[in-house]
Amino acid sequence: MTATMNSRNAARMKATDRTIRRINIPTDGEGKSLKISDYYAENVFDYRKSDMIPQEVKIELKAYTASHSAGKSLSKEHAEVVAKAVGTWAMRRGATHFCHWFQPLTGSTAEKHDSFLSFSKDDLPIVKLGASALLQGEPDASSFPNGGSRSTFEARGYTSWDLSSPLFLREGENGKTLCIPTAFISYTGDALDIKTPHLRSITALDKAATKFMKVIGKTDTEHVYSNCGCEQEYFLIDKAMYILRPDLVMTGRTLFGSLTSRNQQLSDHYFGTVPERVLAFMQELDYKLHRLGIPSKTRHNEVAPGQYELAPIFEDSNLAADHNQLLMAVIKKVAEKHNFVGILHEKPFAGVNGSGKHLNWSMSDNTGHNLLEPGQNPQDNYRFLAMVSCVVEAVKRNSKALRMAIASHGNDHRLGANEAPPSIISVYLGETLDKIYDAILEGKDFVPSNDKFLESGAGQLAHLLKDNTDRNRTSPFAFTGNKFEFRAVGSSQAVGFPSTILNAAMSEVLNEATVLVESYMKDGKSTDEALLELIRHYMGRSNDVVFGGDGYSSEWVVEAKKRGLPNLRTTPDALGVLKDSKLTSFLTEQGIFRGDELETRYNVAMENYCMLREIEFQTLVSMVNQNVLSAGLDYKLRLAQIITAGKSNGLESSVETDIYKRINMIIENLYDSSRELDRALEALDEDIEKRANALANNLLPLSEKVADNCNALEEMVPDDLWQLPKYYDMLFLR
Repeated sequence: MTATMNSRNAARMKATDRTIRRINIPTDGEGKSLKISDYYAENVFDYRKSDMIPQEVKIELKAYTASHSAGKSLSKEHAEVVAKAVGTWAMRRGATHFCHWFQPLTGSTAEKHDSFLSFSKDDLPIVKLGASALLQGEPDASSFPNGGSRSTFEARGYTSWDLSSPLFLREGENGKTLCIPTAFISYTGDALDIKTPHLRSITALDKAATKFMKVIGKTDTEHVYSNCGCEQEYFLIDKAMYILRPDLVMTGRTLFGSLTSRNQQLSDHYFGTVPERVLAFMQELDYKLHRLGIPSKTRHNEVAPGQYELAPIFEDSNLAADHNQLLMAVIKKVAEKHNFVGILHEKPFAGVNGSGKHLNWSMSDNTGHNLLEPGQNPQDNYRFLAMVSCVVEAVKRNSKALRMAIASHGNDHRLGANEAPPSIISVYLGETLDKIYDAILEGKDFVPSNDKFLESGAGQLAHLLKDNTDRNRTSPFAFTGNKFEFRAVGSSQAVGFPSTILNAAMSEVLNEATVLVESYMKDGKSTDEALLELIRHYMGRSNDVVFGGDGYSSEWVVEAKKRGLPNLRTTPDALGVLKDSKLTSFLTEQGIFRGDELETRYNVAMENYCMLREIEFQTLVSMVNQNVLSAGLDYKLRLAQIITAGKSNGLESSVETDIYKRINMIIENLYDSSRELDRALEALDEDIEKRANALANNLLPLSEKVADNCNALEEMVPDDLWQLPKYYDMLFLR
């Protein structure tokens, strides 16, 4: 016990004694600080901007990327030109190896490093990157999650260079590696990754939205792009504290812990002054991200103590998804340099806010026009109103699929809690748009408000322009001025998957909307009249999904049920969507997924859910046996010795006896609940669906019962006997 106690005290001392890590601020030759623009994307190779690639090759590459045509290949000659330029650029900057960087169904990224070493015809060592190495790789497809689609002996898989995502350099302490963003497919052509279906959805949305825009008169539209901005929430805790919590190390969250008396209820952490040590981390993080071409824009304290957020500028959806994957890795790497651990789990600490990843989504065309921009007079902007009505229809029609897209064991702890949207998918439009659509449906004229400025009552303040819509933080899918914010996405999740489902849902509706508008115009309606008819059609049948109230309230759950909105509470409930061909037809019919690819994802997700939950519960039982019970029994022994000594001296020791009884009762309850959880783990069914549902509906409540007993014991046991860092240590010692 003494060694463990000393380790915890040492961890506390380290946390409070850390010196702030100094970083080398980039300067020019005269010692003046460089602007962000001076070093932005210096670790990125973009063929479109490289002066090492001839113009005719750039033209071919751009045409190839924009064609969206499968089966085409780059000319061997031009591929060699690109490979030589990329290799030269990377090696000049110190790279010794390259890798195909891809996103398997683990949700994270994968890479296999190869050196630039080769040999000449004269058997002399040389360094080069060949065209074949740039374009294609061959990792083992059976060793990554494949949901049974690949056998161990069917190992072949391919990585293929994604020309729409720039190459980049990953810096280590002792060298650099060139990373080539790639897709990952099996020998049979099935997507075994997140990127490939995402690219298909981007193509489908481009085609559908471009055709729609041309039909309604915007004939200069040649392409429509899906755009994203992924806000990233995360926690930072001291590394010494992290190491002493087996649950954080093994599962990413604390499986129990008594909440501190002061946590987030004063709202003093949110947007508060960033602690100096954390600020040093953020400054280095921004520097690393900017050099990688990741447009980090905003940083601030979040609601919970120890919680922070980073928000980037909007980008093309594919690039935004790649950048978010890279961002999560960089957060962890930079945090470690500052003796922090970056925690991306959705709910690492019970009782305080968990972390999400708000997926801000919009569409723009090749002329730079945002299709979700309302303009000064949204009531007269029928093109905008029609586009928003298509979004509402897409969400209503595919709400179960959107809920499935953000399902994970970690997110189950957020959704429906008092910090995140519920598992009921609804749309928030804001007061102005609600009134405009109501007027259209009722055949009335909308009279806009004249209060374009906010009146603060303080003449010293600058005039504040009033937005067309307020914000509703309880909505899972909210319109926020010129974009929609999918707020239900989990903080650790790869955003490529929910973005894929969203793009596909929208492209399906736009394809249908194009046919409807064409039919209205054939009947003699003008473009504006046809758009108004489309708005009435979609808003009239989908208005039930629009909700502007408190999404956290129990009343909304009742109201949503009356409206017929689904409430898929758990991940196993939500993943069942992948097995329903009616609910996934919008994905298969547009070629976003093949049927067997959906089956693969169902199997992988269910297996992943079960394994992660079982790891959690096994870890919990182990910690109870190794750490918690021992602390309780030590205190019980101490009390018994005091009581015995008191009796031998003729003292009553009534207080000690009462505490002893309470401690004894908690220990017995804890032991019984832990044994019950352990037995339930052993009795789990082999069938994956029965197993997942038992874990979600039976074992998870059991684990929470165990946690409650652990927390009760933690509050009773003296601090010097408690072996594990407490919430106070982890959330407040920075």
